[in-house]
Amino acid sequence: MTAGAGDGSERAPAEQAWLIAANVVRWRRYGEGGQELRPGTKSYRGGSKVFVIGTYPGGAHEQLTTIGRGRRTSSYITIDMSTRNLHTFRALPVYSPTVLRLCQEAGVGGCWTGRQDAEELAALLGRLSVEYRTGRWPAPHPTPCRCHECLTLSRA
Repeated sequence: MTAGAGDGSERAPAEQAWLIAANVVRWRRYGEGGQELRPGTKSYRGGSKVFVIGTYPGGAHEQLTTIGRGRRTSSYITIDMSTRNLHTFRALPVYSPTVLRLCQEAGVGGCWTGRQDAEELAALLGRLSVEYRTGRWPAPHPTPCRCHECLTLSRA
């Protein structure tokens, strides 16, 4: 008898939802005039992958609800954060039972059923995050600067 043929080891297909994944900026400008730099955010390490599960109504999308592994505990947390602190938005199918459960518990409706909806919102959030980062601090960047824009420009 082969494995899975009536011996109780058959598994139901994994649930899937389309979510928007993003990464936390490695360095962000902070303080008076944006002249200080801080790694990541208070809740997430720089470079961490988070899932966007909700946006606030009104079309501004400046605040997002996210799920990701916390800076100190490495367990999943659900928090609201600024769009400007995220980059590289993309639509991904998510199979993780923990992420899907937290998404449902949050009740913000961010588990998109279709790939196209998630991709469209990911593209919009990617454009807005750049706009919010560049518009936040009117003062010139500190020297040397390791903020997300300066790091990405130096690689080009």
